[in-house]
Amino acid sequence: MQGGWLVLLLAALTSVGPFTVDTIFPGFPAIEAEFAATPVAVQQTLSIYLLTFGVMSLFHGPLSDAVGRKPVIVGGSILYAATSVACALAPSLPWLLTARAAQGLVAGAGMIVARTVVRDVFHGEQAQRAMSRMSMIFGVAPAAAPIVGGWLLALGSWRGVFWFLAAIALMLAATSATLLPETHPPALRTPLAPGALLRAVVDSTRDAGVRRLVAVAAFNFAGLFSYIAAAPTIIVTHLGLGPGDFGVLFVPVVTAMILGSWLTGRFAGRISGPRFLTIGFGTAVLGGILQLALDLAGRNRLPWVLAGPTLTGLGIALVFPIVTLALLELRPAHRGTLSSLQAFSSTMLNSLVAGLIVPVAARQLPTLTLTSLAFSTAGWLVWARHWRHAAYSRSAGTRPAESSGGL
Repeated sequence: MQGGWLVLLLAALTSVGPFTVDTIFPGFPAIEAEFAATPVAVQQTLSIYLLTFGVMSLFHGPLSDAVGRKPVIVGGSILYAATSVACALAPSLPWLLTARAAQGLVAGAGMIVARTVVRDVFHGEQAQRAMSRMSMIFGVAPAAAPIVGGWLLALGSWRGVFWFLAAIALMLAATSATLLPETHPPALRTPLAPGALLRAVVDSTRDAGVRRLVAVAAFNFAGLFSYIAAAPTIIVTHLGLGPGDFGVLFVPVVTAMILGSWLTGRFAGRISGPRFLTIGFGTAVLGGILQLALDLAGRNRLPWVLAGPTLTGLGIALVFPIVTLALLELRPAHRGTLSSLQAFSSTMLNSLVAGLIVPVAARQLPTLTLTSLAFSTAGWLVWARHWRHAAYSRSAGTRPAESSGGL
């Protein structure tokens, strides 16, 4: 398969998990009305999906290390299509919640394993360019999803969102089965045994470098996800707009993320990874400070409310490809496991953000901005600590893989 088409397919697979998170956002009022449910009850369709997605994400990567990348991707896509159909046919809210939980169990297979395939196939600057192209879609997916959901809702009921997701999954399964090469040969595979898979996860979590970079990635994306999870409140409550107006918030964010990912690929080899991360985190933190000043000054209308989300989106797009590649380089024999740990930590944090933090923080725009700013700042601080440790390791001549972090 040609390199460009391979990256495109992997990018599409990567987008499924985050795209599923909030495509249904515009349909929340319709679900509430149909099932006579409260907004808090319907919000659990997001929380339970993120919970099961995060738990199962621990196993997709190790499984691909044991049986190969392709079977996990194809099988996961088929199961995802089946669970999406179950969501579309839900006759009650408990059924929908159960189906969303099942959907979360399988939605991460493509996303997690696709990142691993990139590092299997590409190296150096080429890997950074490929990951930056994938990051465009990965980052854009959760921001663009409510826009697509709004279009689908305008054409029919909220159930159409899940029929759409099922169709996409089947197309990806067929394309992957036909065109995707197997990039993890049998000679490199780990034993297919529960004990071996668990040991790979445990051993990786004992690595301090892994823990730091996993935390950096999770905090980085949580800075933007705070705005994404609060989108219904921002659009409807604070701005007084309707379910079809999510594009007002997300089009600028999507544009900024595309720009950030393009810059990461465009300047691969010209600007070092650590400098990219400094620029990216600095941009996100600056955006948070600017937005907080606007909020406190009473500029809580369009276009002022877009400053923080847009600059945060640009910042995380600059950071994400570099951090992901650095993490996967730490333990090359267990790249699938590392990708799983990254997805697990990010999803668990985002589940907490969506279920507990945002419902409280989004009541006032300044507290929502502070939440996003806190996550971006935390990511930057953990990264600074990792890089100081890396510099010390290089000077001491110990653990070169961790010391460089793939950078």
